[in-house]
Amino acid sequence: MCIEILNSGLLTTIQDLGRYGFRKYGVIVSGSMDTFSHRLSNLLVGNVEGEATLEVTLMGPKILIKQDALISICGGDLSPKINNNEVPMWRPIYVKAGSVLSFGEYIWGARCYVAFSGSFNIIKTMESKSTYLRAEIGGFCGRALKKGDILDLNKPTFKGEKIIDKLGETIGEDSIACSKWFVGDDFLPDYRNSPVIRIIKGGQFEYFNEESKRNFFNSKFDITNQSDRMGYRLSGPNLKLENPLEMISEAVALGSIQVPPDGNPIMLLADRQTTGGYPKIADAITVDIPVLAQLKPGDAISFREVSLDEAQKLYIIREKNIAYLKKAIKIQTE
Repeated sequence: MCIEILNSGLLTTIQDLGRYGFRKYGVIVSGSMDTFSHRLSNLLVGNVEGEATLEVTLMGPKILIKQDALISICGGDLSPKINNNEVPMWRPIYVKAGSVLSFGEYIWGARCYVAFSGSFNIIKTMESKSTYLRAEIGGFCGRALKKGDILDLNKPTFKGEKIIDKLGETIGEDSIACSKWFVGDDFLPDYRNSPVIRIIKGGQFEYFNEESKRNFFNSKFDITNQSDRMGYRLSGPNLKLENPLEMISEAVALGSIQVPPDGNPIMLLADRQTTGGYPKIADAITVDIPVLAQLKPGDAISFREVSLDEAQKLYIIREKNIAYLKKAIKIQTE
């Protein structure tokens, strides 16, 4: 089983949930930007949630699916189509051999995730299939996909086969069959173009002057064109320290907001470095990272403080919801 890339789109890479255990050697985590959409796309086709998917950025690719396959498309709405027919997202889709997956008009969100039941038959690099672009490791030849690439697929999983059996009974002349069940909007994160991101004060928050502290919570910050998978560079009120601060580089986390000497914050994301020497004014909470991942240059964000206890409760609620979804999918495959 395989697929062929007919057109690469803007940036299409293979990503899983990241490369953990190697930061002490200077190797970054990488992985999918929107882990929520990534996880759900896998679950909908019977994969374990950490399997590799295609991360599609803004302008989608064109892909020839050479064998019957079970896929799902989650995340940002980039107008997915199969054989030039619009297809719904957030549900399993059975696709016959020879079909072409493509994308059209941008609707919302910066990234979508395409999962194939069984996932990609590629070798892991340091225990991960994720593409680390700067180091040219992982994924497919350590790079973004390009025209002419052929990616081998594994056979569908046992759960995927069960879904295929059911959908195969309803397949039409257009060579696709979509399940009637899907993930509803009320289950999704609060995706929007100008979100309020919940944060916990960073380790150096108290070192910023009072005006900067007020501006951080009372202003909007625009995502600039200098943003990428490593981090979003933000433009807004300059954030300044009360006094110069000499720091020793320390570990950084997904969602850490660093402030370099120019006063413009940088929010660290999937391809973040392993350590950083800039003061951290705040850290975005885990459940809001998928919302951040769907933003693009020109979008604006603002910040609201929550307690560590609230952040933990929100995380537990999300994980319970995903566990509930797993049970619901299992019922659909029995």
